This record gives sequence, C-alpha cells and structure tokens, in this order.
Amino acid sequence: MRRLLFEIAYAGRRYHGYQVQQNAVTVAETLQDAIETAFKKRENITGCSRTDAGVHARQYFFHMDTESRIPEAAAVIALNNLLPDDICVKSCREVPADFHARYSVCWKEYQYRIWDGAVKEPFLEGLAARFKYPLDAALMDCCAQEFLGRHDFSAFRSTGSKEGSAVRAIYAASVRRQGDEVLFTVAGDGFLYNMVRIMAGTLAAPPGRLAPGVIARALAAGSRESAGVTAPPEGLYLNRVSYAPWEGAG
Repeated sequence: MRRLLFEIAYAGRRYHGYQVQQNAVTVAETLQDAIETAFKKRENITGCSRTDAGVHARQYFFHMDTESRIPEAAAVIALNNLLPDDICVKSCREVPADFHARYSVCWKEYQYRIWDGAVKEPFLEGLAARFKYPLDAALMDCCAQEFLGRHDFSAFRSTGSKEGSAVRAIYAASVRRQGDEVLFTVAGDGFLYNMVRIMAGTLAAPPGRLAPGVIARALAAGSRESAGVTAPPEGLYLNRVSYAPWEGAG
C-alpha cells in the first residue's frame, strides 16, 4: 500500500465546493471519477481543506492510499487527460504512511480578489468579486495589520458555526492595488468557516466605514455583528498550502 500526495489547482466556478455532496457536482467527486478510470478503483481521497461553492484553489493537496503501482509521473499525465480543463494535477509523490494532507499542514495562505473598476469586467466573471464603489487599498492595508498575531476570531466566523476554539494565528496580511483590482492576501496557521471572506468584507466596507481600530475593536468584541459582511465566494482563492513551519515566507 502506498500513500500518494497530489498537488492540484482548480477554478471553482462550476463546483459546489471541494467535498463530496449529494446531488451536486464537486471537485472531490470529479477527481474520484478520474481516479476510478486511471487506477481501476474508486479510491478514497483526503483533502487539505474545505472550500465552498464557487471558491478557487491555486494550490491544493489531497492524499490517497492505493495498491496500484502506477508511477507518480504517469498518474499525473493520466489524471490530467481525464479531468476537465478547470482542474489540473500539478504533481504526485509518495509520502510516509503517517503523513496527512489536512493535519500535517503548518500554514495556509488565501487571496481575495476584488474588482472595483467603474465598469464590470466580463473576463473576471466568477473569478473575482465586484464592488461597485472605489476602495482605498492603502487604508485597507493599514487596517489589515490589526489581524496580525494570535487572536480569538469569533467575530470573523459564520454565525452558528460549530467549530471549537476560535483562536488562530495570522502571520501576514496585506492589501495592494493592481489597476482596477484590489488583492487582499492573508496567511495563518488555520482559518475558521468563512473567516477570510468576512475579513475581506470588513476591509472592503463602503467609504467612511473603515478606519484604523475598527478591526481591533471587532476582535475585542468577539461578536459577529461587530465585523463586516461576508464577501462573495467567487473572489476567494486558496493560494498556498505549506507543510513546513512559517519562516516569513515571501
């Protein structure tokens, strides 16, 4: 029995998230369909994270236990030939039996893409969120620094979430403008359900509602009402997943 670790990327527009669901097309189900053909068996796969409907991943990992002796490079080619164009397999390697795609993760980085141009951009449909008012990226970047450190992020998780502790460590956070696009990037040891989308929605508040101290006060209050709206899913990307400890990655 081998444990294989696959690195993939996908555009989530057509999928109801990563995890398998009844009566809905998901990334995991699509992967398993291809695996069943390539490996002659419908193997179970374990992903590194959950992603919701419409959310994308530039880097995602899953592991799979298999008795197949297909070479790793051949597995990459076979799966890419079977998968739709919005999912690709980047690499495959054998890992120790105690390696876990989810629980071995040390940190993740997400990016949230916002288009705030005066007119809509049809080529970003489903790939970035559109905000119909101008954003102050410099102010957003200044306020994003209040996320840094270890905090209780209860204010930045979905109401009714049944997760345990809301304490998470944020290692890096930044906002930058790239033409008519504003990019919010954040890295940490873990993220609560909808946490990044609520962080993005808080930073991208309408003019006059964001100011230094707003995020710090929301963290201290700990109530969902103290933070901003949940930004739409199409702007969210799982950007990087690392199995090595954070060392100020660039």
